[in-house]
Amino acid sequence: MGNRISRVYTRTGDDGMTGMADGSRIPKDAFVIHAIGDVDELNACIGVLRAQGLPDFMDKVLEYVQHELFALGGELTMPEYQFITGGHIERLETQIDEWNGQLKPLKEFILPMGSCSVAVCHQARTICRRAERSLISYAHEQELRVELRQYINRLSDFLFVAARMLARDKESEEVLWKQQLP
Repeated sequence: MGNRISRVYTRTGDDGMTGMADGSRIPKDAFVIHAIGDVDELNACIGVLRAQGLPDFMDKVLEYVQHELFALGGELTMPEYQFITGGHIERLETQIDEWNGQLKPLKEFILPMGSCSVAVCHQARTICRRAERSLISYAHEQELRVELRQYINRLSDFLFVAARMLARDKESEEVLWKQQLP
């Protein structure tokens, strides 16, 4: 494969517009650009999570997720490109069920904290929820395949369970939320 990026800066976005895969130019604050940016931020946060030295069983799954998020972003800029399928969603659901079955039942809310990897995993979960909101906003103006919304929704559930698995693996006590009374 030849060089795909010959220059990092192009100056073509200085006017507040950005290019889509089909060559069209749209405002940088368009709903689709928010969605692409949030998915990209989520992918970067998962990269930070993976840099924490995760157990192999989790790191491998998160590597797949990063590739899938990159493809999902590509699908947003090129709607004719369809990568995310029901199979990707089912794989997340299977992993959630497998890991959740290994955890103690949760009867209270937990605070998003613990070891650094647990906290970053919770941060990724919250970014994932924002990406989901961005996808929903974009879907109000442009038809969006349901698989994209389902994948992001399931991924946030996956990240919640992954944070709990990391807490268990790192022997990091989950801190339960306690309602503070005045």
